[in-house]
Amino acid sequence: MTIIIVKKGDSLWEIASKNKVAPSRIIEVNGLESTTLVPGLALYIPNEKAVNRRYLIKSQDTLTKIGSRFGTSAAAIKEANPGISENSLKVGMEILIPSPYKNQLITLGFAFPTSGGVVFETLEQNGDKLSYLAIVAYSFTREGNAYVDGDDLPLIAKCEQTGVKPLLMIRNFQDGDFDADLAGDVLASSVYRANLINSMLTFVRQKGYGGVSMDIEFIPPARRSDYVLFLKELKEGLNELILHVNVHAKTADNPDNRIVGGHDYRGIGEAADLVAVMTIDYGYPTGPPEPISPLWWMGEVLRYALLNIPEYKLQSAFPMYGYDWIVPSHETKALSAQNAQNLAIATGAEITFDTSAASPSYSYRRENSNHVVWFEDIRSISAKYEMIDAYELIGATYWQIGLEFPQNWEFINNNIWIIK
Repeated sequence: MTIIIVKKGDSLWEIASKNKVAPSRIIEVNGLESTTLVPGLALYIPNEKAVNRRYLIKSQDTLTKIGSRFGTSAAAIKEANPGISENSLKVGMEILIPSPYKNQLITLGFAFPTSGGVVFETLEQNGDKLSYLAIVAYSFTREGNAYVDGDDLPLIAKCEQTGVKPLLMIRNFQDGDFDADLAGDVLASSVYRANLINSMLTFVRQKGYGGVSMDIEFIPPARRSDYVLFLKELKEGLNELILHVNVHAKTADNPDNRIVGGHDYRGIGEAADLVAVMTIDYGYPTGPPEPISPLWWMGEVLRYALLNIPEYKLQSAFPMYGYDWIVPSHETKALSAQNAQNLAIATGAEITFDTSAASPSYSYRRENSNHVVWFEDIRSISAKYEMIDAYELIGATYWQIGLEFPQNWEFINNNIWIIK
């Protein structure tokens, strides 16, 4: 893998010639809308060059043992990590491993039935890169009766056609937002919990879903134990089908916090087959312009999560988007990663890169307003893959596949082995 950072005066043809690749291939892989480039733009040049794996030293590790695990040698590891020796190894030290083995991940995308052709095209082109698709189409009533909002059957059929296992995704979503009281009222009642489980299982069996993805947000802290109980009862009903649970990102338990307090990581980790930590929206709509998923924050969240959830169940959420803030009002618009990149090109904005956050951004002015955009690109997304590799997480989730991000799919194609 080669990443080229465009400099002032660079041309697409010169970059293509130097890297022995067709300009059309660079345009395709990076989702470019023209041959125009701007300084700071990150171009992914796919090639046969292997990506080093990242690894955290554990107790009793030796370079020989590590090399054997990754299909390489102690000498190759030393070459990739100048100055390293057997005596310098310390628990928690991060090293690079030149390995012929690809990282193996369970991946899950999210999609709305109403997203139209983009989702279907993504599944046709990248279904081999997804283990599961969580179809965002279900909510529930105050009495715990699940209902579908939209026609999910065509998307289920497309999943079957492309070899992706569909999951019924349910949210406490009412009137355009998450409803904490809705979640709290249902979880507080054993009757309503049973209603919700039974109605979900009916949809799962009738429509051929491979399981359930839960996205119950802002659970009242007083109901956190009820949510764990609900998940255990739901898993019993699902039996061999998958129970996938999405949880708020946090770096400490904070059991009384109204946003994250309702998610008991340890209890949820015991009940679920897979748990996805929502390491997204650090920079959020209407808030100040900040990175969507800064790497330093993602690391803090995952280190806490790993104290409570085993790595073989844990996924990290990857954003497929960016945000365009108008300052100082903080009015916000969401953009796909591809559209955010191409907006920088269209406005002639120079892209900068925050190395601590591993996140790109730029500013521009339009209609007498100042804009700041933070988004994801091949640099930020590859750094996230490296982190989950080092922490040995089972996988990643993508919000959401109706948002175009061709660099991500090409990276997976070249560097990840998908567990189906």
